[in-house]
Formats: sequence, C-alpha cells, structure tokens
Amino acid sequence: MRAAVVREIGRPLSVEDVGDPSPGPEDVVLRVEASGICRSDWHGWQGDQQWLGVTVEVPAVLGHEFGGEIVEVGDSVEGFSVGQKVTAPFHHSCGRCRYCLAGRPNICENVVVYGFSGSGGSYGEYLLVKQADANLIMLPDNVSAKAAAALGCRFMTGYHAVVRGGIEPGDWVAIQGAGGVGLSAIQTAAAVGARVIAVDISEDKLAMAKDVGASHGVNSRDGNVAGEIREITGGGSDVGIDALGIQETITNSITSLRKGGRHVQVGLTGSEEKGLAQIPIDFVTAAELEIVGSYGNPQPKYPGLLGLVSQGRLDPEALIEREVGLEDVNEVFENMSNFATKGFNIITRF
Repeated sequence: MRAAVVREIGRPLSVEDVGDPSPGPEDVVLRVEASGICRSDWHGWQGDQQWLGVTVEVPAVLGHEFGGEIVEVGDSVEGFSVGQKVTAPFHHSCGRCRYCLAGRPNICENVVVYGFSGSGGSYGEYLLVKQADANLIMLPDNVSAKAAAALGCRFMTGYHAVVRGGIEPGDWVAIQGAGGVGLSAIQTAAAVGARVIAVDISEDKLAMAKDVGASHGVNSRDGNVAGEIREITGGGSDVGIDALGIQETITNSITSLRKGGRHVQVGLTGSEEKGLAQIPIDFVTAAELEIVGSYGNPQPKYPGLLGLVSQGRLDPEALIEREVGLEDVNEVFENMSNFATKGFNIITRF
C-alpha cells in the first residue's frame, strides 16, 4: 500500500510503498477513506511528548483520525463484517483492564495511540485495528468517512472536554485556543446552549470560532484576557477550557473563572513546558475552583456523539479547512509549525 512514512524525527515524510497489514483473530483491516492530520501527529513528528512516554518509533506511519470500510475480518471478531463503514477512537484500548471494564477505555492501562509506539496509523491506504470488538464503532448511514476523520481526535476530544466540564445551558464558557480541539469544543458547547467566548491570537480563527457558535471573541494579543472575560460575563466564566496547553493559556483560563468555576485541561503541553505548568494555587483554593483533566472520548460515549452528528446538531465537516493527498502531509506539518492552519486538514487522496 501507499503510505506517508516518517523515516527520521523532524525530517520530511516520504510517500512510498509499504507492506499491507494482515489481521489476527481479533482484528480487522480497514480501507482508509479519510484520515485527519492532527497536531498530535505533528508533536510526535517533532519528538515532543516523550515526558508522557509517547514516542514515535521510526519508521512510522502516523495517523489516528480515520473513517473507512472493513475489508478483512479476523476469525474471532463477532460484531463486525466486511463492507461495514467504521471508525475508532485514537486511543486504542485492550478491552480487558479494569478501566476498560469500567467503561473508561480512554485511560486504559495498555492504551496505544495509532501511529505511535510501533502501531501503524492511517496515513496509508489500509489500517489494522486490533481488538476490533472493543474498539471499532459503526458509522450511522448519514455520517461520512470525512466526518469520522474530523471526529477522530480533535472533535471528540473537544466534545469530551465539554462533558467533563459539566457545561449546562446558559453557562459562560471561555475556550482558550481556536484550533481543532478548541473549535470542536466551541461548537459542542454552543450546541448544548452555553454562551461561548473564544480566545486566540488570530483574528481569522476568532472569526471561524464565531461561525461555529462563539458569541464573543477575545484576542489574547491585546493583553488582559481575564479582565476582558470578566467584563463580558459580569464576573468570570463558569467553565474554562484550555485547548492549547501552554503556560499562558492555562493561566488565562484559570484566572478568568468566577468563584466555584471549573477549569478543564485538554490541551497537551509542548517542548517549552514539557508537561509542567504553574497554576495560581491560592486563587484556586480561595475561589474553590475545580481542575479537571480530559483525554479523548471513551468508546462507550461515541453513540451520543455520533447521534448528535447524525441529527445535524453537530457538524464536524464544517471544521474541515481542506482535503489533501498523502504528498501534502509535509506542507500541512509546515503550516502547523507556523500556526497557519485553520480547522482540519483531511487526507482523502491516497
């Protein structure tokens, strides 16, 4: 099959022929119809996130946002068959540990991200999904492979962050960063009736945030983010979501909260923070704030997410900036390095 391959960390990917995957008894093989190019892939390609134990073992085929059609099925797979349209969360689970059995496979003891740690990803024509019965998700008839790829990491991560934030109709929600995860959280929070403030350094991204549901935009280049949010909301946001993962946005999110508010950390840090960030702990204590982590979206929660997409209440395809081919991945990574992407770039030409 043709695939975009990482041969060396930080160096351009090469499009080449690699071996086709073959399923074991519990596995399936998909023909990939669409694959998202995610900033998490960019982080791995840059050599980031090793402090999380996440490394790219080269040569590697990245890609963990996908939709496709089953073309081969292992003998022990019970719930799926050839020809079905499916997707899966980016966090592949074992299906057997205590977290999987408790309905929280996103924090599985044996979690693996497609394309990392020796597992093959979706920047290729075919993809192996192991433990298919525990990981695969059937797509509704009116949800396309492109929508599934758009959902695959950033959108479902933004959706889960809204769920973890306990956001209710009428809440003020300030979302730091209007990239893929941030825009997804903005659209989801607006869909449940929240009043959403988008924060970013780019006026273009703030305009897109308003297109998908934000009622206000704050340009963080202007300085006092917390002050502006407190003025807009009359005292501070009920929930803050940091969708970027840098010290500045973490601080802005927490200090923008009203008393009793909740901060949801969904953005992972980069090479500057290396997983560590300071928080205004006295303010957290005195205002009785909550700080909540959010990672991916558990497989059992997908029916609710896909139901909202199928009903047209959420539209992940609206966040697609452009469709590209395998040979365009390097350009997209370069744009990500320069923070020049708006929305999702989806591979549809293999």
